[in-house]
Amino acid sequence: MKNIKKLIAVDFFSGAGGLTYGLRSAGIDVIAGIDIDVSCKDTYEKNNEGSVFLEKNIAEYSPEEMERDLKIRRNDEDLVFAGCAPCQFWSIIQTSREKSEKTKDLILDFQRFVEYFMPGFVIVENVPGISSKDGSPMGRFISNLELFGYDVAHGIVEMSEYGIPQKRRRFTLIASRVSAVTIPEPNNRGKTVRDVIGTDNGFPRIRAGTSDTTAFLHTSSRLSKTNYERIKMTPKDGGDRKKWQKMKKYKLNCYASREDIFYDTYGRMWWDKPAPTITTKFYSISNGRFAHPEENRAISLREGATLQTFPKKYRFIGTNIASIAKMIGNAVPPKFGEIVGKEIIKSIGTQI
Repeated sequence: MKNIKKLIAVDFFSGAGGLTYGLRSAGIDVIAGIDIDVSCKDTYEKNNEGSVFLEKNIAEYSPEEMERDLKIRRNDEDLVFAGCAPCQFWSIIQTSREKSEKTKDLILDFQRFVEYFMPGFVIVENVPGISSKDGSPMGRFISNLELFGYDVAHGIVEMSEYGIPQKRRRFTLIASRVSAVTIPEPNNRGKTVRDVIGTDNGFPRIRAGTSDTTAFLHTSSRLSKTNYERIKMTPKDGGDRKKWQKMKKYKLNCYASREDIFYDTYGRMWWDKPAPTITTKFYSISNGRFAHPEENRAISLREGATLQTFPKKYRFIGTNIASIAKMIGNAVPPKFGEIVGKEIIKSIGTQI
């Protein structure tokens, strides 16, 4: 078996470093994260000492430049490339098509680097739609990997089946040109909201609008008077807006004609179920089932990060609630990154 200490990785579209942290936890040396969003740099490097953050737009960055910048070799069997590109265009969540159009084919820019360097391993994580929607480049990407001689495993995984305490369906791909690979088998270690947040897990009760200036960031967004009254009326532990939706003062006009749509909005999480998918807007009760199971507020930044499996020591550096929530919601859950990293390490003993 190969010495796993020799495995090195480059994390494309690294954001604040969720996947980097997970791969490092598995024993892979992530030498760099690459992302166009420089606001993630301080958070990435603060929590992943020794991994450098490169502010680059890979649509304009060349493989030759990266070869020079990182001093990595082509055809290195111990090299891992991870490419978890922005995925809004292929998501079922409504988003600005004009904005997301610019990033919909970034996987093909990532492919240029794979083709040039021919790393031993390739990892991709993305929304399920990237593998099924018309016009998606993923089919072409997979075909090209196979033409390059990679063994490719891919599928849709539900992360709550891997010990991540949230429902999060994702397309996952692992490819190798040096070993046979598979998607990790679910470990069925189901975790719930109660398992990771709440006072028993080190989260003191707080009010809406609390600003935690410590590194723990147990910060919760403000609520308008009306929204505070709404959440106060919402039953604890999984309650929704049924109790107040028809009251003249509290009804939501945007849903007046179809009160059954987007019914999770303004809802509370359940204690004994996984959380819903932690998105970039998890700090707002109007953007999903993001209210605390019993406290009258949205979940805090640290609670969202914990549901994403970031360790409590992970320090987020941003200018406001929205900027930090974006880092957290966009991340690959570090625990899942660790599981994928261990799967790659395990595969090394199985030659194609």
